[in-house]
Amino acid sequence: MNMKILGMGNALVDIVTELPNDLLLKDLSLQKGSMQLVDKDFSDKVREKISRLPCIEKSGGSAANTICGLASLGVEAAFIGKIGRDRLGEVFRSDLEHHGVTPLMRFGDTETGLALALVSRNSERTFATYLGAAVEMEPSHLDAAFFKGYTHFYIEGYLMQHYELIRRAVELAKDAGLDVIIDMASFNVVEDNRDFLHFLIKEYADVVFANADEARAFTGRRKPEEALQKIAEDCWITVVKTGANGSLVQNGKKVYRIPARKVNCIDTTGAGDLYAAGFLYGLHLNLKFDLCGEIGSILAGKVIEVMGAKIPDDEWPEIRELIKQTLYKQVK
Repeated sequence: MNMKILGMGNALVDIVTELPNDLLLKDLSLQKGSMQLVDKDFSDKVREKISRLPCIEKSGGSAANTICGLASLGVEAAFIGKIGRDRLGEVFRSDLEHHGVTPLMRFGDTETGLALALVSRNSERTFATYLGAAVEMEPSHLDAAFFKGYTHFYIEGYLMQHYELIRRAVELAKDAGLDVIIDMASFNVVEDNRDFLHFLIKEYADVVFANADEARAFTGRRKPEEALQKIAEDCWITVVKTGANGSLVQNGKKVYRIPARKVNCIDTTGAGDLYAAGFLYGLHLNLKFDLCGEIGSILAGKVIEVMGAKIPDDEWPEIRELIKQTLYKQVK
């Protein structure tokens, strides 16, 4: 299929810090591996505590990471979000353009949101997220014209606290004939919004991405295979990512098992986002679902070898070569 993708999510700037140990997480009462929404005072407190540690500053937000990954592979892409009229807002907007994404930005009076990514020694990341201007996004900010000319609409679970915004967005997407793709985003987000997510997936979703924890929180099924089958009852394609064990993909009754690539894991930030980008790129190329998963694993493997949720520019030529090898498997 010739994919043209529109994404919507929290427009955030990631500040990524590698922790020497997990004492800071305990001190701040942050559950390891979770995403916690925090206010500005708490965000400022965390920034003060990590001020002496090396930090990386990049545009972030789950959906934006996925959209940037697709655009880096040549897919026509745009992103809807809200930022402040400040330095970090310009960082976010210019980074979208750098990756080839069309920014459809709204501007708020609040400062641009921040996602403080605290990376533990075992590469697991914990987010303290101050939404800032991103939380000011309203249904009235969505224009039907945004959706024209696109084939797919990608939305992140981190927006789930704003039901009317999401409902309006998926209605506009369906009215314009777009397939809807949902990434569940975080197990605690799923736990807090399970009923709405069930409604959203059953009524609107064509493709759903979840990791094993999110799938378990959503379905109550402890095994990823069981959770996969349950979610697949309501959508065309279901993907459950299982970390070092790879991923599972279901279409109809057919289940595909894709192994993870063996890489040197430094920081898992963005792994799920880039997996989704790779998988969707495989759909763009009309590949079999297992090969879509292989491309997802290629991108996920590359991003976890670096700090932060963006693959460096100089890594993309090798990625394209690996994708060519995957294409050869389909020809065979």
